Amino acid sequence: MQFQWYPGHMTKAKRQMQEDMKLIDLVIELVDARIPQSSRNPDIDELGKNKYRLILMNKADLSDEERNREWTEYFRERGCYVVCLDARSRAGMKQVTNVVMEACREKIERDRKRGIVNRPVRAMVVGIPNVGKSTFINSYAGKACAKTGNKPGVTRGKQWIRLNKNVELLDTPGILWPKFEDQTVGLRLALIGAIKDEILNIDELALALIKLLQKEYPGVLSDRYSTEEQPLREEEEPADVLRGIAENRKCISRGNEPDYGKAAALLIDEFRGGKLGKITLEQPQRGG
Repeated sequence: MQFQWYPGHMTKAKRQMQEDMKLIDLVIELVDARIPQSSRNPDIDELGKNKYRLILMNKADLSDEERNREWTEYFRERGCYVVCLDARSRAGMKQVTNVVMEACREKIERDRKRGIVNRPVRAMVVGIPNVGKSTFINSYAGKACAKTGNKPGVTRGKQWIRLNKNVELLDTPGILWPKFEDQTVGLRLALIGAIKDEILNIDELALALIKLLQKEYPGVLSDRYSTEEQPLREEEEPADVLRGIAENRKCISRGNEPDYGKAAALLIDEFRGGKLGKITLEQPQRGG
């Protein structure tokens, strides 16, 4: 299965982001904690290289806690501040403002020495689709957010959201998709739902997930889909495991045959919903 995704608006969005970078102090980048590297846009490091950086590992309630710690350390080694959170339930949200202020401490101190006080930190939130950017902004802002209008020197029409007295967000950052040559990146994005299912082969996607879980999380599938009468033999070929899942969940088509398509969709849906447990699909590559 080949994953190809390079929207025509990417060049325009990248150019807009370059302009917006001149207006902000901090780049807040959301990633999906289940695929922290694959859900990043490779252009962000270059575009934001002279800015303070905060990475928010969202959906951390669905990811492996040990891997969360490994990825946190990995990003910190590369000069980024990191917060693990779940924007939907607001878990971890209370840390964000404190970490923002810590990340921009040098800038705040420089302002103070120049006699500039009470100037909020200006931040841009970036993230590819389906990492929860809008959910984060809504949770962070809450009902207290207010558009503060155009700022001097800001391109006409740009709006800022004042979250509190310390932080403002630029609300039109533009969203970029990653361009990926590595098909493994495409697979991981497809598994978390960042690529539309309508353009994917769900059966092949489910077989790839089974193969990955067999290697990284042995026992997860048998725990979920075995019964005393019908144990799931997880060491079998992925197609046979999918057949076992179909039989376990009564995904049966005409002629009393397993409905692989239905079983595949069920498996993918349960993975995305966290019903298989806390799972991370990639681990940091040290030394690269």
